[in-house]
Amino acid sequence: MPDDAWSPPSVLLTVDLVILTLRDGRLHILLVERGEAPFQGMSALPGGFLNHGGEEILDAAHRELSEETALASSWVHLEELGVYGESGRDPRGRVVSVAHLAIAPGLPDPVAGTDAFDAAWIPANAVLSGEVELAFDHRRIARDGIEHARTKLEFSSLATAFCGTEFTIAELQHVYEAVWGTSLDTRNFYRKVQAAKGFIIPAGTDRRRTGGRPARLYRAGPKTILFPPLIRPTMSATEENTRGEEE
Repeated sequence: MPDDAWSPPSVLLTVDLVILTLRDGRLHILLVERGEAPFQGMSALPGGFLNHGGEEILDAAHRELSEETALASSWVHLEELGVYGESGRDPRGRVVSVAHLAIAPGLPDPVAGTDAFDAAWIPANAVLSGEVELAFDHRRIARDGIEHARTKLEFSSLATAFCGTEFTIAELQHVYEAVWGTSLDTRNFYRKVQAAKGFIIPAGTDRRRTGGRPARLYRAGPKTILFPPLIRPTMSATEENTRGEEE
């Protein structure tokens, strides 16, 4: 016979944000210092629970972006990253997180929000290497977000989200080098970018002086999928370890 006393299990839903930008020529991720239990005082990704009253998940991501960091979300690239719902990931009960990836150029120093003591930009390599310990399963989410960005740079126009409205090809190359963590041959990069039709388009006749002769300015083109793609160079384990030590 059916059990009339059955009730749906209690599951809590949160959003977490992997926010990336370039600072001082390096890839950085935004972390907050938790102001409440559990893991009070530990570093974590910005995020929080959905509000009651039917708040949409994407709206919650935009709200947390503003509340936790005081960053405006209107000019930030924001996309869903994945769902994390393993049992035991949160000591408060069964909590499912819908993680989002956020990217923007030159983001300012953050301001801690309602339930955080502090917020700061941390070099991404410090998180990937475990040098900075994160609460919950946030290191896994951060790692997934960074790898997603690295992979998406190969096949999409995501790199332009790290740039301003107008940029030089040298500045675009620097985005790839910072996110991928490797140096690129300038002539080869220029050739590949120009081959990906619609990836970037000239911004006009203005030029920007970057230490040498004035360089032509570009802006993001209409194509969001790159063809041919800009494939990430492969590195040996020794090269990756050396890179981590240098960073």
